[in-house]
Amino acid sequence: MITFPQRDGHARDFHQARWNEQLIFDLGSPGERGVVPPASEPAAAAAGEPVRRSLRNRRNAAPRLPQISQPQVLRHYLRLSQETLGADLNIDIGQGTCTMKYSPKVNDTFVRSPEVSAVHPLQPVDTLQGLLELIHRLERMIAEISGLHSVTLQPGAGSAAIYANVSMVRKYHAVRGESHRDEVITTGFSHPSNAATAKTAGYKIITLQGGPDGYPTVEALRAAVSNRTAALMITNPEDIGVFNPHIAEFVRIVHEAGGLCVYDQANANGILGITRAAEVGFDICHFNLHKTFSTPHACGGPAAGACAVTEELAPYLPSPVIVRADDGRFDLDHDRPLSIGKVRPFYGVTANLVRAYAWISSLGAEGLRQVAETAVLNNNYLLKKITEIDGVTAPYAEGHHRIEQVRYSLADLHEETGVSSGDFGVRLGDFGLHYWTSHHPYSVPEPATIEPTESYSRAELDEYVAAMRTVAEEARTDPEKVLSAPHRGPIHRSGQDAMDDPETWAVTYRAYRHKYLGEQPPEVPRWIPPAGLPAKQRPPRAAHR
Repeated sequence: MITFPQRDGHARDFHQARWNEQLIFDLGSPGERGVVPPASEPAAAAAGEPVRRSLRNRRNAAPRLPQISQPQVLRHYLRLSQETLGADLNIDIGQGTCTMKYSPKVNDTFVRSPEVSAVHPLQPVDTLQGLLELIHRLERMIAEISGLHSVTLQPGAGSAAIYANVSMVRKYHAVRGESHRDEVITTGFSHPSNAATAKTAGYKIITLQGGPDGYPTVEALRAAVSNRTAALMITNPEDIGVFNPHIAEFVRIVHEAGGLCVYDQANANGILGITRAAEVGFDICHFNLHKTFSTPHACGGPAAGACAVTEELAPYLPSPVIVRADDGRFDLDHDRPLSIGKVRPFYGVTANLVRAYAWISSLGAEGLRQVAETAVLNNNYLLKKITEIDGVTAPYAEGHHRIEQVRYSLADLHEETGVSSGDFGVRLGDFGLHYWTSHHPYSVPEPATIEPTESYSRAELDEYVAAMRTVAEEARTDPEKVLSAPHRGPIHRSGQDAMDDPETWAVTYRAYRHKYLGEQPPEVPRWIPPAGLPAKQRPPRAAHR
């Protein structure tokens, strides 16, 4: 019998596949097919009705899709998957504030069922009763978790939920005749989406920077609040893993000034079942279902957001809202005169709502609290182990425990060896691991943000620490090995300069072939307006390219 040595506490031997895979458009050959779609005329044309101009094929040619067989498609995407690190492959605790955790595969089985995957958003409501009931139940779960009155699950992501929140703030003050409230207060370690969405909504942003413990002082907030304050938008725990113990006082001060308090709970993984937004006095909060409630990030989307509000603010929720009649039937209520309107088409990212519902249902109230307690335990275990590595520190609130994440600093290691946090993270890829540094601009020098969640065992945490310790030792004994990494990954380092120059961007295959292969795009036939159409209604030619 073959036995393998115990690897706990050791950096894993790892080498990633490298396929040098072509674009799928460059694979295959003319005439190859995996599926032959039936030829058909558009329904409108078959019925003798004119086809809308926006739907016509102005080039009068078939779309230039890849011509490729099924086995080639399978190999192509499997090869690409082998060149990617992800939550199902590695110890994915290095995504920082993204809260990567295990998403149970049984939930994908639910999502693939025809009752979810085959529904159409324009079906009659009578045929969607089961799905509407599930979403309505999930809304009540989020209401209970937050302590607030009403919930919408319409937003398609966390930032979309934050924008919905600030839109409700704006509408609330406008209805009250207080449009002079044009300032939003946030903090330096709150998610940047709070400042960004408020700015997009037209507000002036006041950012309070953290003191020695990471959060602003009560005095700093008092100095910022005025009769122009529309809202406080704050993440707590903040992005360095520190919980603001004065949060109730912050809420009281803003309320006394007539502003609303908006709680960004994207970092809620360490406080589930322990504290709730309503108990601190918040008017609005949001959760990221694709973080705290275990639905997949899916490479940045589709995600799912949940907004919860007090009873006073319920009329401002995005429309429609799901309502339950006395006979138990569910319906969509569009008649909401104070609503901010839609924030995305139809009603939420259904697949992720089903996953979140299944995850919460499987855990129950006690299970949710255990999630938080385990996440906090894992994080503080890592905090002790990682700060034992020479050259790595945890600024702010030194000597105190953190909640669900820590933003470490490799500034001392960088000063001693020349190896930056970015270099360090790239070298970790040679061990099948990685981490995210920080939002820009860096408030913590040479940052590394790590959040272990509840999904990982002690042995896996030890393996992650061992890899970090190995790279730290290499930085001192052989810094060039770190600076020239990765050595066992599918690609070398990608140039950052090209990402900042619009002249190098090629976001479509057609743009790529034009910019990098010199291929000229086909000529677009000039649009000829129907006879009798007034000239002022004729769109410019550029609009039809």
